[in-house]
Order: sequence, then structure tokens, then C-alpha cells
Amino acid sequence: MIYRNSITQDRLKQVLYYDPETGIFTWLVRPTNSVQIGDVAGSLTRKGYRQIMIDGVTYLAHRLAWLYATGTFPVDGMDHINGNPADNRIVNLREATGSENDQNRKSRRNSASKFVGVCWSKDCKKWEARICVNSKQRYLGQFATEEEAYVAYCAAKKSLHTFNPVPRNDRIKDVQFIYNIKERL
Repeated sequence: MIYRNSITQDRLKQVLYYDPETGIFTWLVRPTNSVQIGDVAGSLTRKGYRQIMIDGVTYLAHRLAWLYATGTFPVDGMDHINGNPADNRIVNLREATGSENDQNRKSRRNSASKFVGVCWSKDCKKWEARICVNSKQRYLGQFATEEEAYVAYCAAKKSLHTFNPVPRNDRIKDVQFIYNIKERL
């Protein structure tokens, strides 16, 4: 992905105020007649990221937050540590390569499994575990239960995903099960 990095930190601070505690940008100027000083800047994309147009160029708010706080744009990509693309608090942001960012993925909504890295094999009628490392899938095996497959995924993640070794567990409701997995690793 190509990022537009044409704005400077000085120009950014002329037009927007960034609150690092909330991650919210507000306007210091009126970029259009419909925007008032103090209004929250930007809009949400379909994927949940906030985008802000400044001087005719659209920027992702998390990249602007990084520029505002550090004085430079991120070299590569950005990762929202908690997985919420609208949470642009500086403590929730970190620079990441594409491969590193993939280590912080949540399970897909349309997945048969509630666990990331686990899928149902119709052919074998078993649960399979897989992990992606450097954009390549690694097969971890077949398991009788979804939970066993997830334990295998967590063990592999701990050793192979050094940037983000612990899964986020967005769809898992059973806190005791998560605790038991962490104890086993």
C-alpha cells in the first residue's frame, strides 16, 4: 500500500488538535462551511478506520496520530494493538510490517470456528490448525476438538509470532478456557 505523507507535523498541528488519551482529532480551523472549530474530524471507512481530509488529501487518522506524536510518519504500516481500527490512542498504536500486523488478526466472522487459526475440514471431519508465518501458511495438524486445535495454534503462535505472541480471542466467551490454555503453554 502506498501512503500519502505530504503533510508535515507543523501543518497538522495548525489544523487539528489530537488528544492522545482519547485518540480523537478535533478541528482548530474550519476546513468547510459545514465544519465548526472543535468538531471531531473525519469519518469512518467501511472497515472501521477513521479517515481525515486535509488540504484535499485523505489520511488515515492512526497515521496522523503517529505523525502528531512522534514528528514522523510510520515507515511501514501501523497496528492497532487492541484490534479496534477506530481506537487511535497513541498507547494503542505501534509501527508494524505487514507480516507483523497479520500476527494481530482476529478470527473471521464467517469462520466455522470461534478460534483464530482453526478451521473445520469437511473431508476429514476434524478440526485443523494452521498458522501464517511470513505470508506462508503452516499446517499444524488435525484434531478431534476445536479446543485441541486452538491449543496447537497457541503453542505455535508463542514461538513463531514474536511481534504478537498471544492471540486476541475476540470471539471466545469462555474465560476459564482461555486461562487454561495460557496455563498449558
